[in-house]
Amino acid sequence: MEHFIVVNNPADWNLDIPGVKVDAARKYLSDPSFSDLDKVKVYNLCRSYRYQSTGYYVSLLASARGHKPLPSIATIQDMKSQTIIRFVSDDLDDLIQQSLAHIKSTSFVLSIYFGRNLAKRYDRLSSALFSMFQAPFVRANFVFHHDKWELKYLGPVPASELPEEHKPFVIQVAKDYFAGKRISTPKRFVARYDMAILYNPDAVDSPSDEKALQKFIRAGEQLGIGVELIQKDDFSRLAEFDALFIRETTNVNHYTFRFARKAAAEGLVVIDDPESILRCTNKVYLAEVLYQNDIPGPKTMIVHKDNVDRIAEELGFPVILKEPDGSFSSGVIKASNQIELDDVLKKLFEKSELVVAQEFMPTEYDWRIGILDQKPLYACKYYMAKKHWQIIKRDGAGRQSFGNEETVPVELVPRHVMKTAIKAANLMGDGLYGVDMKQVGNKCYVIEVNDNPNIDSGIEDSLLKDDLYLRIMEVFLRRIEDRKQFRRR
Repeated sequence: MEHFIVVNNPADWNLDIPGVKVDAARKYLSDPSFSDLDKVKVYNLCRSYRYQSTGYYVSLLASARGHKPLPSIATIQDMKSQTIIRFVSDDLDDLIQQSLAHIKSTSFVLSIYFGRNLAKRYDRLSSALFSMFQAPFVRANFVFHHDKWELKYLGPVPASELPEEHKPFVIQVAKDYFAGKRISTPKRFVARYDMAILYNPDAVDSPSDEKALQKFIRAGEQLGIGVELIQKDDFSRLAEFDALFIRETTNVNHYTFRFARKAAAEGLVVIDDPESILRCTNKVYLAEVLYQNDIPGPKTMIVHKDNVDRIAEELGFPVILKEPDGSFSSGVIKASNQIELDDVLKKLFEKSELVVAQEFMPTEYDWRIGILDQKPLYACKYYMAKKHWQIIKRDGAGRQSFGNEETVPVELVPRHVMKTAIKAANLMGDGLYGVDMKQVGNKCYVIEVNDNPNIDSGIEDSLLKDDLYLRIMEVFLRRIEDRKQFRRR
C-alpha cells in the first residue's frame, strides 16, 4: 500500500520519512492521475477540516476514490460534534483523571502524533483518543471543571505548526506507524473482502458464544470474506474493513452505537446498523410503532409521573414494568400490588422520565423468530426458567438460570405467528432481528424486537447447523458487492 501525505503547501513539510510521498492538496484534488491509484492511504495534514475547505475535500475525495483517508470524513464530523466529544470524555473519564491529576492549571493541551505524545506519561491517553479520533496530528483541549478534567475540543495540528523541538519525535513515530509495527495475525487465505466482528470476550450476556463466533469466521472464509474479531479498543481500525457485524449487546449510550455509526459513515455494510439500534433498544419507541401499525401486543401504557394512578385501573395486577433501554430480560420487573408498583416506579423514574407498563401475560414459552433481510432465518421456543415468569432468572448474587430451548423449523411455525413477526421486524429495517412473541390460543402478541438476537452454538443453529452462519454471511457478501458495484457507477 502506498502512503501519501497531503498538505496545503509541501514547503510546510520538511520532515524526511522514507517511503512516504508528499503532495499538495490542490494537486491531489485536481490531478486525474490520483483517481486511478489503487491501494493508497492518504494522510490529510491540511490546515483545516472545516466543511467545504480544501482539507475537507481531500478526505471526501479520498473516500470516493477508494483510498483510505486519515482522518476520514466520519472522524472529521465526530471531532466537530460536542455530543460525541462528551461521550468520549465520559468513556475515558478514569484515564483522563489519572493522566492529568498532576496538572495544577485549569486547562491543558495534549498534542497527539499518530497516537503518541512526547511525554510517555500521556501515551495511554493519547492512544485511547487516537483510537476514537484517528487523525495523524491532533490537539486535544482539556479544562478542569467541577473538580474534574473534561475533554472540550479536538482539532488538527497543521504541518506548518509543528514545533521544531517536536519534529525529531514526530519523524520517529511516523516511521513506526508507516512501518506497521503492530502484532497482526496472518490470514490463511487471500480474502476478497474483510469483515470485523465486534465482541466482548468478558461479557456475561454475549449474543454469540465462542463456538458460534468461530463458525461465523469459517463461513466467511468459504465465501472469500476474511473475518477478524475486534474489541472496543479497535475503533480506529474500522476503515480497514468492508463490513461490521456487531455481536455485543447494543445501546445508544454505548460504544457499540458509535461503532455502528462510524462504520456506516465509512461506507461499511453494518449489522446492527445505527437506525436499528435506535429503534430496537428503546421500548417506548417499540410500543408506539407497533401500536401505530396495528401489530398486536400486550396492553401497554407509556407511563410518566402524571399518569401513574391509571396503571392499576387499566392494566391490573400483576403488571410488568420495563426500563426503556433494558436488554436480556434485565430492567423488566413484575409488580404484584400497589406497594410494589410504587417502589419499582420510584427506582425506574430515577433513570428515565418514561417507563413502559404492560399487562402480565403468562405463557409456558416465548417465541423468538429470527429475521434477516426481511426473511425468516430460524425459530425458537424459549421456555420460562423453573419457578419463574421469565426465560432468565437472576438471583441476588447475579447468578443466572435459564429455561429450556426448542428450535423449530420455520415452515412449522404457525402462519399467523410468522406473518406477525415479519411485519414487526420489517418496521425496524432489513437487518438481523429477533422478534419475541407470546402465543395465547389462536392469537399472538409481539413483546419486543431485538436488534442483536442470540445466535449460539447448539441452540439457534441446532437445525440448520453451519448453514445458518453461511446464510448470514451470504447476506453480507451480497451487500458488500452491491455497494462496491454502486460506487463504480
